[in-house]
Amino acid sequence: MAAFQVGYIGAGFISTFHARALQYVRGIELGGVYSIKGSEELQAFAKKIGVGECTVQPSIAELCKNVDAVCIFAPNFARIEIMQAIVDAVKEGAELKGIIVEKPLGRTVAEGQILVDLAKEAGLPTAYFENQIHMKGINAAVQQLAPQQKSMGPITLCRSAEEHAGPHEPWFWDPTKQGGGVLSDMGCHSIAVAWHVLNPIGKPIDFLKPISISCDTALLKWGTKEGQKKLMEKMGVDYSKTPAEDFATGVVTFENPETGQRVKGQFTNSWMFDKQGLRLYMDGLGPGYAFELNTLQSALQIFIGDEAAEAVADAEIALEKSTATRGLLTVEPNEADLYGYTDEIIDACNAFKQGKDALLNFEYGLEITKLCQAGYMAAERGVTLNLTDPQVQEDLKTYQSLISQGRGAEVLHVM
Repeated sequence: MAAFQVGYIGAGFISTFHARALQYVRGIELGGVYSIKGSEELQAFAKKIGVGECTVQPSIAELCKNVDAVCIFAPNFARIEIMQAIVDAVKEGAELKGIIVEKPLGRTVAEGQILVDLAKEAGLPTAYFENQIHMKGINAAVQQLAPQQKSMGPITLCRSAEEHAGPHEPWFWDPTKQGGGVLSDMGCHSIAVAWHVLNPIGKPIDFLKPISISCDTALLKWGTKEGQKKLMEKMGVDYSKTPAEDFATGVVTFENPETGQRVKGQFTNSWMFDKQGLRLYMDGLGPGYAFELNTLQSALQIFIGDEAAEAVADAEIALEKSTATRGLLTVEPNEADLYGYTDEIIDACNAFKQGKDALLNFEYGLEITKLCQAGYMAAERGVTLNLTDPQVQEDLKTYQSLISQGRGAEVLHVM
């Protein structure tokens, strides 16, 4: 049987990471790529690791004609234009089986809604890539505790955090292009995985209903004079004029529509975690039981002294977003699988083969976008936002945070 061919739109960091994940997936290959830059490099990498031919295509239309599913891995500000090009290709005869988009679905609720509507216009199954819900560790914990949930009751508090020292690309730091700061970039992960963990066993992914959200956004490390200077020199972004938050934390309250029980999902995200590298930390607390997951607690550690460190050029060999090349280093031999990338690819492609949406579809992605934007709204207003208020839901449809408008100095403390 021929391998299922996926095509990437975009050839940056996330595309390379997903290509690495394909090494551990059977029956799925990287068939092609279209990108303004980096296509040849991604093609060479794909061939080197043996995940497919990754033919460089001259347009989105040509890519759509030569693969089974397309993955939108391009920057947030280009999503709508790309999605429209995919829809046009389908109308012109491209026989796609599905469309994948990397988080976040949109920079605003309005943008996310446009992507949902365009996917319906194309008449194709969709997948919203939120890798942390697919983490083996998270799902093993939930399944292991299933008997306890059934006898004692569901998890009532989930705390989820994602932190590292900051993004790779300049556009990620620009709130007008990215859609905000760390809340937009990583809060979507933490809110989604908390919702997933809190859902009672056997219920749909969106069973619990969000009823309120509180949030605090702050500019800490990258708002200092030294932080601003480094960011300008390295990324060309001026946080003295158009800052974004580098720290966000908050709580989403969910309600069980059958029992009325309320549970809490706490999220914490930062671009100022100057330790080994990317850290995902989640825990869940139920009546009489608990679990905890920390991706920096690896079975493998390596020590590199100062003299030997001079030979090391790429700290990220050890761990995504690594900030050091010497000392005691945490090493994760298979980050792509650890973080859930392999399982989300398998889930999406298997669903597409059956003509179905993935576990997480565009409509789910829209709900996560709505919760992130509600977080910004709550922070701006300085209130716990009532998500059951019809006026709040109406306001979210057209809401754009001050930070994403480039007006972050009005709500963040800038030195």
